[in-house]
Amino acid sequence: MKTFTFASLFILLSTASSSLLADQYSHAGGFSGPGAQNMPRTIQDAQNTSVFSDDIQVTLTGVITESLGNEMYTFRDNTGEIKIEIDNDDWYGLNVDPNVTVVINGEIEKGFYGTSIEVERIHLK
Repeated sequence: MKTFTFASLFILLSTASSSLLADQYSHAGGFSGPGAQNMPRTIQDAQNTSVFSDDIQVTLTGVITESLGNEMYTFRDNTGEIKIEIDNDDWYGLNVDPNVTVVINGEIEKGFYGTSIEVERIHLK
């Protein structure tokens, strides 16, 4: 009985501590020392990345100004505008309009028609 109680307590504590660690590090960025590439924080930074920087992670703060159809939108911050793609299932019930400031996390997409952001997560600021 003591073994069962100890094992149950161990599993409970392990699960709780691993979920706390996951929450603590779920937004961690990675290496930031010599040679590391800084994450673009503005639309201008994202647009100025090289053609070889496809799929670089970005976090941008701004407003969605317009729906372009087919899950594409225009996103604006104080440095410019860029097209973003937000899959319908990535909204998670969030409703926004051009007056609502949001934070988007995603990847830079460099293509024949220019630079866009594929949004992986969106939340209110």
